[in-house]
Amino acid sequence: MTSVFTRIINGELPGRIVYSDEVSVAFLSIAPVRPGHTLVVPRLEVDHWIDLPDDVVRSVWSAAATVGRAIDTVFRPRRVAAMLAGLEVPHTHVHLFPIDSESQMSFSLADPDPDPAMMDDVAERLRAALAGKGAP
Repeated sequence: MTSVFTRIINGELPGRIVYSDEVSVAFLSIAPVRPGHTLVVPRLEVDHWIDLPDDVVRSVWSAAATVGRAIDTVFRPRRVAAMLAGLEVPHTHVHLFPIDSESQMSFSLADPDPDPAMMDDVAERLRAALAGKGAP
């Protein structure tokens, strides 16, 4: 069965996509832990990241670094956190979010109903930062 992430990547479901290349796609989380919480997902639908081919792992982390730099530019946090958990959707994905403390890395802080205008604004700001860095 096709994952919800594959359906977003294929345009079958809406998503606030901020980055896309031939291997990876990045879009905002629908339940952000922090504003700017972005998922970097390989196009290849593989449940557990350790089962990805090495070249895909390298490409996903390269995309995560590119998107992470944009998050840093837009939000100016102390750090951009990266987390691989992947229990909620059986499709490898890297969570990226701006943090000022480790306590902000808890999924218990996720907003299940974020303001759509805020989400659109964040997506536009990240796309602009990525375009300024020459990202695809």
